[in-house]
Amino acid sequence: MNITVKPQEPKDGVLTAEVTVAAADVDAAIAKTYKDIAHKYQFQGFRRGHVPRPVIDGILGKQAVLAQATNDVLNDIEPMILNELDVVPVGRLEYPAEPELLAAGTDYAVECHMEVRPAAGLTTYDAPSIQMPPEEATEAEIDFQIDQLLSYQTSYEDAKLKRAVKDGDIVQVNIENVENGERFAGTNRMISLDGANLPEALRDAIIGSKAGETKDVEWADGDNTVKVTLTLNSIMKAVKPELDDELAKKNFGFDTVADLRNAVKDEIEADKLRSLPGLKEDRLVEAVGKTLDLEEIPENYTNQIFQELAQEFLNTLQRQGMSLDMYLGARGIDMGAFLEDLRTQAVDRARQSLALDALASHLGVTVDEDEVRGEFEKAQVEDVDAAIAEWTNNGRLPAIRESIRRTKALAWLVENAVVEIVDEVAERVKAEDKPKKKTTRKKSTKKAEEAPAEEAPAEDATPAE
Repeated sequence: MNITVKPQEPKDGVLTAEVTVAAADVDAAIAKTYKDIAHKYQFQGFRRGHVPRPVIDGILGKQAVLAQATNDVLNDIEPMILNELDVVPVGRLEYPAEPELLAAGTDYAVECHMEVRPAAGLTTYDAPSIQMPPEEATEAEIDFQIDQLLSYQTSYEDAKLKRAVKDGDIVQVNIENVENGERFAGTNRMISLDGANLPEALRDAIIGSKAGETKDVEWADGDNTVKVTLTLNSIMKAVKPELDDELAKKNFGFDTVADLRNAVKDEIEADKLRSLPGLKEDRLVEAVGKTLDLEEIPENYTNQIFQELAQEFLNTLQRQGMSLDMYLGARGIDMGAFLEDLRTQAVDRARQSLALDALASHLGVTVDEDEVRGEFEKAQVEDVDAAIAEWTNNGRLPAIRESIRRTKALAWLVENAVVEIVDEVAERVKAEDKPKKKTTRKKSTKKAEEAPAEEAPAEDATPAE
């Protein structure tokens, strides 16, 4: 089918285009519709597939036939329009509610509308400056990793403190007489109050309690009210073993502490070799997103990204054999907080995508057919030609070109960015040694890859990302 597409300048986020279908293709579409009807229905006195047009018109009505032909043509030209304009719309194309019908022997013209992403610029097109950790393992990083290893050897004992519980303490509690919240029940449960994902009412009840004190606590959880009886057994203290050659050999299989440190150093540097390129890209994308000269991201585009993120997250959980309810329960995160965090991520990703589009446009990035083909080859598609044809027929090739343009823009950022090497672990340790102000931690979703296999919300003291 031959079409011509004349786009107008987008206005208020909507692109309008005048599309014309050649008369020969109009006649072919009408003929095909008559043929399909003749094969689909049994007309008395005629063999299936051999029904004259006047008979079909007399029974079904000519207008009904033309309406079906018009609808088929509009569906067929949609991917062609997207390929011609090389655009990834937000949502589907829209035609007039009651479009003109095809007419034999005449070109067919129709106006279509589609919501598109806003074309925004950047406040600066200079490559951003970012901080990155060094490629070599630092002493602070080795110390931190070894401290993490020793934490697995940590035991806890009663601190024998008579004071009330404070924020940041580690406590041992009994949670009994539970209604509508069985996952919180337990005897001698260890809970760290330093960033623990606990319901606020339960957390507030623990803070300020003294050993032996019992409280009845309740809070709203969706449509239910959770009720528990909380007893504080004691405030605990962590006892971490001192690292020496004997412990290095007994628990980690190295003859000396020096051997252990060298092994940790090698592991850190091997991990950096894999992870630093991706970290650099992530930080550059985040930095360039902040330069987008657009006050507010359109809600329709944010919603599209939100749906994509949600689907990615659910697919990852499914591969791990987890449901969303299991994940939220294990993390102690309510649905409202999860959706709020996902919405924030969607806004950030939308802003960063638009920023990469703006940079690619500024750089004059182009994409040729060999590069499109290369994307399918990199994906190890069995039949590249068939895959390209399928994506073309579905109007999805513009998404491939868009991805390539963004990748090229990102490659330019990587090549031209100003990078300051910083021992971030040492800086973080230094900051943590300073007196802390009391803050309220915001609960958030973590990457699904880090989801625990079992539910243990009351014991999970890992800060949310």
